[in-house]
Amino acid sequence: MADTRLYTVTELAKELGMTARAIRFYEDKGLIAPQRVGTTRVYSVRDRARMILILRGKRLGFSLSTIREYLDLYDADITQHAQLRLLLTAVGKRRDQLVAQRQAIDEALAELDDIARQAETALQPVEQRPRRAANR
Repeated sequence: MADTRLYTVTELAKELGMTARAIRFYEDKGLIAPQRVGTTRVYSVRDRARMILILRGKRLGFSLSTIREYLDLYDADITQHAQLRLLLTAVGKRRDQLVAQRQAIDEALAELDDIARQAETALQPVEQRPRRAANR
C-alpha cells in the first residue's frame, strides 16, 4: 500500500529542519510541485523525498540545475540508469573540486602557520631568538 500521507508546508519544514520560505523557494524553482487542497498547499511523500534529495545535493555543493537534472531523470527513466550515470559523473566532478579546495586550504594553512612562526619569532627578545648559522 502506497504511503498517502500529506504534509502542510509548516509540517514539512519542521520535519526537514528548514523554513517554510525555503520550501516555497524550491517550489518556485520547480523542484517540487505540491498539490492544493482548497487554498492550502499539501506536500506528498514524494515531495518530501525530493526535498531530502535537494537538501542533500545542496549540502554536497551541487547546483540547483544539476539537482533538477537528476530529479528529472528519476521521473523519465524507470530503470534509473541514466540518473545513476549522471550522478556518478556529478559526484566525480564535485569530488575533484573538493580535493582541489582541500589542497588549496592545506597550502594556505601552511603559509599562515609560517607567517605566525615568523611573527612570534620577531616578538621574542633578541637574546631568545634562534641564531642563524654564520656564513663560512
